[in-house]
Amino acid sequence: MKIGKFAETNRLSIDAVRHYIDLGLVVPEKKGGQYVFDNRCQEDLKLIREYKELGFSLNEMKLIFLYRKFGSLAGYEQEDAYQAFFRDKYQRTGEEIEVLERARLKLKERIDQFRGEAGKTDRQTGINLRWLDLLNCPVCRGPLTLEEGEVIRNQVTGGRMVCSCGESFVIQDGILIAGGLDRGHEQSLLAADIPGYIQETDAGYLENLHKGLQWGERKLAEQNLHGKVMLELGSGIGFFLRYIYKALPQDSLYIAVDHSLGKHRFLKGLLDRVDGGPPILYICADFLNIPLKQRSVDMVVDHSGTSNYSFEHEAFLLREVDELVKDSSLLLGSYICFNRFSSGSRIEAQYRHNFIARNILQNIQELGYTTVEDRLLEPVGRGGKYENFFVEGEEVVPYLYIGKR
Repeated sequence: MKIGKFAETNRLSIDAVRHYIDLGLVVPEKKGGQYVFDNRCQEDLKLIREYKELGFSLNEMKLIFLYRKFGSLAGYEQEDAYQAFFRDKYQRTGEEIEVLERARLKLKERIDQFRGEAGKTDRQTGINLRWLDLLNCPVCRGPLTLEEGEVIRNQVTGGRMVCSCGESFVIQDGILIAGGLDRGHEQSLLAADIPGYIQETDAGYLENLHKGLQWGERKLAEQNLHGKVMLELGSGIGFFLRYIYKALPQDSLYIAVDHSLGKHRFLKGLLDRVDGGPPILYICADFLNIPLKQRSVDMVVDHSGTSNYSFEHEAFLLREVDELVKDSSLLLGSYICFNRFSSGSRIEAQYRHNFIARNILQNIQELGYTTVEDRLLEPVGRGGKYENFFVEGEEVVPYLYIGKR
């Protein structure tokens, strides 16, 4: 619905709605110069009203929304900085007059909810036996056979996948390790410090991240993903996957590929505690040695995977892995682009072509994809402590894309 109808339906002034948009509390989609509000906006407004009843200011709500969006499924509820919002308010309401009693009780319920979440036990998951047929040797493209398998409820949690050419790959804690293993210091993970990351990162950069996640979720919701195989290139700590996980159909398969075993373990530990969602096949491998059958993937999720690869490679990653993707497929991507490069740019000259939106689009089109929708978000000149590619005089613009072939 349009802004006037949204305001009327919710008994708000248009100015109030615009103020919520400016603060990033409600993020409608913009089409043809007009805002379009959907159920996600309605849910965010419901949360605004709930938090307003609790006595939070709009600026406090903005921080809480950031914890919810970027800490999705990451245990942000257990962070002291996050819980302090509710504990402090709870203590103050004890001194307030009768009209605040209802807010105090709601805060108590929320704190009890935190404790309940902390008591959840992990499920033990692995590679479902029926998905083993998707695996192929990345060296000779021959089939892989399970040896010395540890199987619990049709889930392979340990063992080896062996090829007749002599290659073999270990399954450890339900994760297939196919080379390219990064054994670096893993606990510098962003997810371990979400409160610090939010506080130290530029607000405009965070808003772009938020808009990109919401846009991607909306575009996925428009697709029929039942029974589909999805491949994410560079899943990392699962920023995008955690955001969309519960919305994915349970009869689909999501393949998360990353070269970091520590990040896979972190992500798997989180999702193993969540009810619902599709099975996840975790593969620890270099992008050029993913042990999957050719033409087995229905949808590629390229949430900055190509961009991160392009910091050190001239090749366009989607071209390198295209043999794994079906001729009829979907692509959902988010790419780091630069408006211009300064003389002191941290992007080496030979890699810059993959950080220009028109070049990215051209590469995608040459792979046979037809654009369903794409957009550039607002340029920003600063990121956070993990975005070390920013230098003075350069602006980064996220490029969002969905297409099919």
